Amino acid sequence: MSAERPTLPPVRLHTEAELARDALVAPLLARAVRLARWAGPETRVGAGGELVEAQLPAAAEHLGLAADEDGAAEASEAWRLAVDTGLLDVHEPEGDAEEDDAEGTVSAGEMLGLLTGGSPQDILAIWLDGLEAVLADATAPFFDDLADLVGEDGSIDLDALDWDPEAEAEFLDGVLGNLYLLTVGDGTGSEAPVPLPALAASMIVPDDMSEPTDDILEQVSEAMMRLDDQFRLLEPIGLVAYQPVDEALLVEEDDRAQPPADDEDVSRYGMVKLTPLGLYGIRARMLAAGVDAPAIGDLADKDADALLGGVAYYPEEAARSEVEQWLARRGADGAAAELLGAARGADQQAPLRRLHCQQALALVGAEAEPAVRAVLDEPELGGLARVWLAEHGAADVPPPPESMIFWLAIDTIAAQLEAAGDLDELQGLVEGLSGQHSGFFDQAWRVEHPATADVLEAMGRLHGDKKKAKDARKAAFKARSRSGG
Repeated sequence: MSAERPTLPPVRLHTEAELARDALVAPLLARAVRLARWAGPETRVGAGGELVEAQLPAAAEHLGLAADEDGAAEASEAWRLAVDTGLLDVHEPEGDAEEDDAEGTVSAGEMLGLLTGGSPQDILAIWLDGLEAVLADATAPFFDDLADLVGEDGSIDLDALDWDPEAEAEFLDGVLGNLYLLTVGDGTGSEAPVPLPALAASMIVPDDMSEPTDDILEQVSEAMMRLDDQFRLLEPIGLVAYQPVDEALLVEEDDRAQPPADDEDVSRYGMVKLTPLGLYGIRARMLAAGVDAPAIGDLADKDADALLGGVAYYPEEAARSEVEQWLARRGADGAAAELLGAARGADQQAPLRRLHCQQALALVGAEAEPAVRAVLDEPELGGLARVWLAEHGAADVPPPPESMIFWLAIDTIAAQLEAAGDLDELQGLVEGLSGQHSGFFDQAWRVEHPATADVLEAMGRLHGDKKKAKDARKAAFKARSRSGG
């Protein structure tokens, strides 16, 4: 029943139906769908499946885009997405396919039908394929003249590009990972956009650097402008909402914006946030890469052992939401008994499971009383049961024996130590519990609890009263001697 701390906090996702609707209205995918339905037997494509240049104006016009280079480029981008996601199937040209000007044809792909006749999962799978294609475009190199990079044998000289595709992809993945963490960090899915300079700095400025050097600031500036280009590409697929860098800030000689000074309006330097669809997409990519990226609702159909272990290190609001979804699938009395059963144990996480069990039982309400009364005589759960019954105004609550009072105090502090919560709150808990009983430390070292010595040592570090802190350390020594540790 022990739990490991998840790599990331749990994310609160929209329903798959809502996300699928978001995917269908993402501008780039919506354009790709329109072009896939527009294409017909006369539509011609090049060797790589790209729409031939002569047909780009008609494609742009169909999409309502400007009749200029930008419109043609946007139409070409939407066409490539339609091909990359299987909305269109490309057929090789007949005859001599080796000719440079050989043209092929297209037909509707299998995926096109799934967008209208498939499930939300089908639509999201197509969108994820599109996201991968756009991410690949976003990490591709920028160059003014491709001809200068093509060797005599027709190959592209990557060294001349000064481009490391793996490093570029890793950097963008790191940026998106940091953006994801900033969004889900409190378990609520913050709507606040993140300043582009802060996001760039999170990848470049060392954690132990108090004042960035000129070289580091130069790297941050370069990263900002690269990210500005990339987020402009990623917004149309629905991954992010992006406010670009104000072009008035660009330095004329190198088209770079310097990181903002302390008194400048940071929003002018670019602001970005993941959309609900973006949160889904980045999490899906993390899961595919083997990263532990939980979502609220993951545990709703699991047993109580998995629930209490899973929410052990969740933020408070996220844990509450997960428990509420779990309880919604069960009857109150049966759920209470199952929770109490999962709260037993002497392993390191057991105190934390009992803490979350108590919080979960508070959501069950009065219907939990029969199950709670059934454990009144158990050493591990009797104290928890009495607290719950008292809080709910139950009658005939038997007074706890003194040994149970001390055991519950040790268990409560052990849970908070394992959760590694707010230090001031933990200090208040330590001083409050030890202050409720005169001679607390004279008795506490005798408590038959696996965490007694560790808890007393922590109380010695945390207690604000020097004499009581010393008493706690002495008690911890006695507890270790008593247990032979």
